[in-house]
Amino acid sequence: MKLLSILLAAIFPILASAAGVQNKELPLSEMKKQNKEIVKLAAEEISKTLPQTVDKKTKLIGVKSDNTTLVYIYEINIAPKSDEAVKKEDYSRMKEAVTYGTCNSSKRFLDADISIRYLYKSEHSKSELFKFDINKESCSKLL
Repeated sequence: MKLLSILLAAIFPILASAAGVQNKELPLSEMKKQNKEIVKLAAEEISKTLPQTVDKKTKLIGVKSDNTTLVYIYEINIAPKSDEAVKKEDYSRMKEAVTYGTCNSSKRFLDADISIRYLYKSEHSKSELFKFDINKESCSKLL
């Protein structure tokens, strides 16, 4: 998560510049179009560094854009637990950790109305274990 934060902090100004971000007020439609381009460029740049091992059980395997949402796709080695056990036992803990980490590390994206989605899949079954959508409002709920 720390490496990802550093990468996002470094890449955001470059992407904003490449997308023609201006300091003046933009109409909402222009801002959305600009944000789509920033998300697309960020996904393309981060994807060049994949796959990345996050820790001994987690690997970042994909990053894509979905409108104004940056989507990170992870695989988790959950052995010896089953998919169902992980979903039941770890959802709340994971959601809190991911939300807190994202709100601290990706504030510039969130403040620009860019959302971040995290998909966690089982390394073994390839099924979805968790999906967390984080936006500016998610962070205000942490206070």
